[in-house]
Amino acid sequence: MPVKALPSAVDDTARGACAAHEGILRRQSARESAARTYARALPIVPVRARGLTIEGADGRRYLDCLSGAGTLALGHNHPVVLEAIRRVLDSGAPLNALDLATPVKDAFVTELFRTLPPGLADRARVRFCGPAGSDAVETACELVRAATGRTGLIAFTGASHGGTAGALDASAGAPDVPVTRLPYPQNYRCPFGVGGERGADLAARWTESVLDDSGPGAPLPAGVIVEPVQGEGGVIPAPDTWLRRMRQLTADRSVPLIADEIQTGVGWTGAFWAVEHSGVIPDVMVLSRAIGGSLPLAVVVYRDDLDAPEPGAPAGAFRGNQLAMAAGTATLTYVRENHLAERAAALGTRMLSQLQELVREFPCVGDVRGRGLMIGVEFVDPGGEPEGESGRARRVDEAAGAPLPAAPELAVAVQRECLRRGLIVGLGGRHAGVVRLLPPLTITDEQAAAVQDRMADAIRAVARCDGGAAAAPSTP
Repeated sequence: MPVKALPSAVDDTARGACAAHEGILRRQSARESAARTYARALPIVPVRARGLTIEGADGRRYLDCLSGAGTLALGHNHPVVLEAIRRVLDSGAPLNALDLATPVKDAFVTELFRTLPPGLADRARVRFCGPAGSDAVETACELVRAATGRTGLIAFTGASHGGTAGALDASAGAPDVPVTRLPYPQNYRCPFGVGGERGADLAARWTESVLDDSGPGAPLPAGVIVEPVQGEGGVIPAPDTWLRRMRQLTADRSVPLIADEIQTGVGWTGAFWAVEHSGVIPDVMVLSRAIGGSLPLAVVVYRDDLDAPEPGAPAGAFRGNQLAMAAGTATLTYVRENHLAERAAALGTRMLSQLQELVREFPCVGDVRGRGLMIGVEFVDPGGEPEGESGRARRVDEAAGAPLPAAPELAVAVQRECLRRGLIVGLGGRHAGVVRLLPPLTITDEQAAAVQDRMADAIRAVARCDGGAAAAPSTP
């Protein structure tokens, strides 16, 4: 009678790891709010991470193209960031100094100013606030209101400026708020149905007409806030010509222009700050996420003549986070000295060009767009009626037809299939129908190729392209 083989120690370890993984997920589901976002779409339990790679409690490894929603410009646990944190811990320095001057803070501000567009750095002030991007947006809004004596704001459709009350006011979908939302130009879903330079020109003309509306009850706004690339809005880069028009329109009317660089800053778009692509110098820049080197930190940088003479205004008890400032200084310095923004521009252009082949291969891929390493793949229903008035097709440009209806169920399915293949991606855009790639600036050529291969393979698993029909999402 043959003797049954005993389970190996490796098998026991694997089973134990999987059990721990499942147990943590069960307890999270039982204890935490249903408002969980990433955790619901990405049921993993990270235990170790380095660079682009995350290892889960179950032993699986993933390529992380979410990058902490844009907080990890250098990827996970970069050595220069860890060393900067250790130096502060070992020095005995206070970990929270409120708004007091410290050597760590002085080094951070010095490096930050070194990276700013020269036209702003020459006459800039910086204000520390609460550690989230929403805090910085709130602070920027209060800053321009105090400086101008006006209250209204202009923002743009598709915007995402944060989750606090004032930041939500300026974001897409907010109801009944003192913010005017105007068309943000884009090609695939152009609000005017023309796209390209013509669409950008019409969007600029609309903004100009609103600014020049001198009728009763229509004063100039306190400021205009814009994302140079809409991230959560579906990775939509603002045309450079349009941004320059926004700068000229606001400057001519003494309306402060606020650039929200919370997600685009620190090299993601192929320039250190996304406004540099257009040569625009904003009056105010809102910064967070990557500037803290993965730790919570947010600041507002603005022209010195906007500085309010009175003390106070929105601040926050955690504006003196010394570990975040040290990690931020290390990150800013490393990106600058190693020309990682330029690297992101070159690699991002190559990735975007290769991923755009998906539009020709898969009818359910409506558009692939981006700037630098911010890339979005929009999924559509190839059997749906083209969007436009009364269902009639709208010409977007000479090369593309009318946009098709968004297919968020396909985007969700592709995200799920990516995860099965060890690739972590995010969602955003119209009805969350855009799969977003945001790899760290340290991604290698080999890793970039792996990301593209896994993405294409995930789409093949979800979509049948025969006859232009989309397959039903695969079961989890």
